[in-house]
Amino acid sequence: MCPNCRAFITSHDKVCPYCNERVGPRAVERRDPGAILGGFIPHARFVTMIILTINFGLYLATVVFSQRGGEGGGFFNVDGRTLYAFGAKLREAIVGEGEWWRLVTAGFLHGGLLHIGMNSWVLFDLGAQVEELYGASRLIVIYFLATVSGFLLSTLWTSSLSVGASAGIMGLIGAMIALGVHNRHSPAGAAVHGMYIRWAVYMLIFGLLPGLHIDNAAHIGGLAAGFGVAYLAGTPRVATALSEKVWLGAAVACAGITAVCFLKMYLWFSIATQ
Repeated sequence: MCPNCRAFITSHDKVCPYCNERVGPRAVERRDPGAILGGFIPHARFVTMIILTINFGLYLATVVFSQRGGEGGGFFNVDGRTLYAFGAKLREAIVGEGEWWRLVTAGFLHGGLLHIGMNSWVLFDLGAQVEELYGASRLIVIYFLATVSGFLLSTLWTSSLSVGASAGIMGLIGAMIALGVHNRHSPAGAAVHGMYIRWAVYMLIFGLLPGLHIDNAAHIGGLAAGFGVAYLAGTPRVATALSEKVWLGAAVACAGITAVCFLKMYLWFSIATQ
């Protein structure tokens, strides 16, 4: 996408054919893939891989803790007591006890192997697309606010236990819909808009299927937040612009709040499991 006129162009264009402005390298091309753990983590989806790594690390931790407590279902399922101990969303704890940090930590937990497998499958591809188009800073802000908004709406909607990355994933879908809305007059923009609208509808319909216990409130909240943030943010312009520094600062703040939430979870966990 041209950083000047926002038109869709090819990755090989050095000058925008629509506004004749010179096009700089994309954000992913400005990174040094060798500097990221020797190239072990693909540079085009660095933030996405970090999120996936945290998710899988916490899943392994919950499985081990669940097995030690004698309440787990093997590697395939994690019991509710364990999820609550690791920071799952629960209205009584958030509203009654003031444990607001659960609105963040719940987004990194999963209830079973199928749950984390499906979410990771979608996040791996979708996260890379959003990261390439919006940049790492916007991705972090979109994912963070979508997760918080999703579990906040879930808290207001239902008192049941809830976990999962799907609120953040729906935020990324909302971001792609926003990209299509911004460029809806071009064939490529219309195609993007139509495809991700269908994704959102499929996800919400899937959440209505009986017996799956899917938190559609978290999906709706995440979708709305992701669309709103991405619509206002737009895609990156030149790296030296003030707006890019603002988004970088916002991303650092979101990452810092996430770290604080996990610290609070750890401190609460240490006391509750004594």
